[in-house]
Amino acid sequence: MASLLLLLLALSAPGTSLFSPGSGRLLPYDLLYADGVRAYFARDWPRAAELLQRALHSYSQLLEARRGCQSRCREESGFVGPPVAPSWETRFFDRVLQRAECLGECLGRRLGSEPSLHRASREIQEDFEQREPYNYLQVALFQLKKLDEAVSAAHTFFVANPQHLQMREDMEKYQRMAGVKLESFRDLQATPYWEAYKTGVQLYNVDEYLQAAVKLEESLEEVLLALEDCRALCEGPQEDGTEEEMQPGLYEAIAAHYTQVLKCRQHCVLEVATKPGQVSATDDFIPSHLDLLQFAYDQVGNQALAAECAASYLLFYPSDELMLEKMKRYWVELGEGASITARENIQQYVQRSLMEKKLIYYAVEHLGGTFNDPDPWTPDELIPGSLKQKHSENQKKQRLENLDVGEQEQRGPFTFEGITVTVDSHQLNGSQRVVFDRVLTDSECKDILRLAKAAGSTEDGYRGRQSPHTPHERFEGLTVLKALQLAQDGTVNWRDAKLLLHASEKSRKIVESYFTPGKRLHFSFTHLVCRTAIEGDQDDRMDLSHPVHADNCLLDPEGKECWREPPAYVYRDYSGILYLNDDFHGGDLFFTELDAVTITAQVHPKCGRLVAFNSGGENPHGVWAVTRGRRCAIALWYTLSPEHAEQERMEAEDLMRQGDMEQESSHTDVEEHMRADHSGASPEPPTPKGRARSTSRRRTSGSESGQQPQKLRARDEF
Repeated sequence: MASLLLLLLALSAPGTSLFSPGSGRLLPYDLLYADGVRAYFARDWPRAAELLQRALHSYSQLLEARRGCQSRCREESGFVGPPVAPSWETRFFDRVLQRAECLGECLGRRLGSEPSLHRASREIQEDFEQREPYNYLQVALFQLKKLDEAVSAAHTFFVANPQHLQMREDMEKYQRMAGVKLESFRDLQATPYWEAYKTGVQLYNVDEYLQAAVKLEESLEEVLLALEDCRALCEGPQEDGTEEEMQPGLYEAIAAHYTQVLKCRQHCVLEVATKPGQVSATDDFIPSHLDLLQFAYDQVGNQALAAECAASYLLFYPSDELMLEKMKRYWVELGEGASITARENIQQYVQRSLMEKKLIYYAVEHLGGTFNDPDPWTPDELIPGSLKQKHSENQKKQRLENLDVGEQEQRGPFTFEGITVTVDSHQLNGSQRVVFDRVLTDSECKDILRLAKAAGSTEDGYRGRQSPHTPHERFEGLTVLKALQLAQDGTVNWRDAKLLLHASEKSRKIVESYFTPGKRLHFSFTHLVCRTAIEGDQDDRMDLSHPVHADNCLLDPEGKECWREPPAYVYRDYSGILYLNDDFHGGDLFFTELDAVTITAQVHPKCGRLVAFNSGGENPHGVWAVTRGRRCAIALWYTLSPEHAEQERMEAEDLMRQGDMEQESSHTDVEEHMRADHSGASPEPPTPKGRARSTSRRRTSGSESGQQPQKLRARDEF
């Protein structure tokens, strides 16, 4: 959600004109969404709810217009009828131009504006595909005390994002609220065939075959319609995600685009077979309908329909021995004069799919590229010999991925055993804040504290120095790369340095699972930080260990604003603090309003406690003075932008792998020496394998991967 904020605010900047609601024109959904998000963060709940609902309606109407126009223009400008010119090229381009003209006219008329105005960025398209606007909308509606509508919006988002733990907690709260009706938990974007399919399978499993057949027929009909809708949208603008390259020639361009359209159409079967909120598609979705239907009709005594479904199933798997045996029985039961044929719509589906596959495989073989065939029933003879091995590997990989995803879905969204959500956003009186406990054990905390103490005793600049924020505390900081380098030199324990790396990665996975399921979080910076109270220098302290600030914007308490612009670390999206101890006085984390004075929540550190929150202006925070003892924690910042990923961490991971390999090799040498010694031989003693320093050079000034210089980082430590 946070990754799009800047883009959305830019889209809705002052001066952006929107069409008048009364003009008869469909307003671009991305601009409505941008204004809705702006109103959301301004806490203008009525306007936010209105604009977000209009954005969702605009998006729905746009898709409907595209589907309708593609269908109409396919009929009006199809490649049929008598030739209108002697040259096949002229006939071909005549149809192409007719189709383009028809689409432009149809969309312009239905949208009431130029179709190009409705092209949104890929990021915003993904937000709507993942139902992100409903997440904003449910909050706005809740604030307006429209509880039933808020529940429906929340449920609609949660159905498609069941791994979103914060929404899971919100849903549990809605269920416990007085006055919430059960029927309010409805999916506003429900796909009709999934409910019918689910009901049909449930009835099938309890031997209610007649009712099951009715529901399965309903589902199959809706699935085929959904496939046509998906295929129609494939003919719009295509994004292949590649960088801009030299424009190909005319025929190469046509072939490349048409192949892309065919691939998109082929993958529609995966899209309609993937239930909202799941990653993997239902295997053999259409054949499975036919298999269930043939058995259901057979059980209720309707052998004619059972035979029709069996014949249809055999179009996908013509050598299926079990189904062939059933067909023999149906022939006997129905008599020699019976006519058993596959369903016409299934015949058309299979014939069309096979023709498209044939064209795609020809293009891949002769023009290059790849194709991950979504169907396990594709005949081997259709696949060119040079591509058969690759096709087999892809099918095997897909089966394994589906198994992995299935296991994850059975386990549930949160796979970190023993870790608990202690306090959520609501209890912390804010937005996108959470506290986890038991992330580390007491023993692990002690090991990392030992690492911090050992590193602090070195002579390389990591000895405690005066805090940059207060003269009453000493400050120590250790990066993951420096920890691994010290371990290479034998200054600190190798296992402790690795534990620092693993503990921070575990925290990243937890924060990602909670706040951004499905979106990869990258480390922006990782720092083991200790603050120690200077003895005899704590009387009448009025300062803070760390002043109130936000992590990705410049806090303006007087104006009650937070400006996301340099020199702030604008690429940071989420922040975390993993605490290691509590044997000190003071040092609590606290959140405030934008005025930097009004405290909204406070968190007391303890071993294994992880606090995570959005890095933006919603979460200004500071740290109370440490007045006695030593407070240690791992400060963590994350980004959704791969280009701003922490480079030092990558170097540290390389060092860890190198060190592990050297340790393993050293152990092997020792074992061989011991074996030789027992055998009575006199081999050469094993050569000590001292770890060399990393050859990668660290920058000591300037920016690194777009980040601020290293020396400025201390300003943002927790």
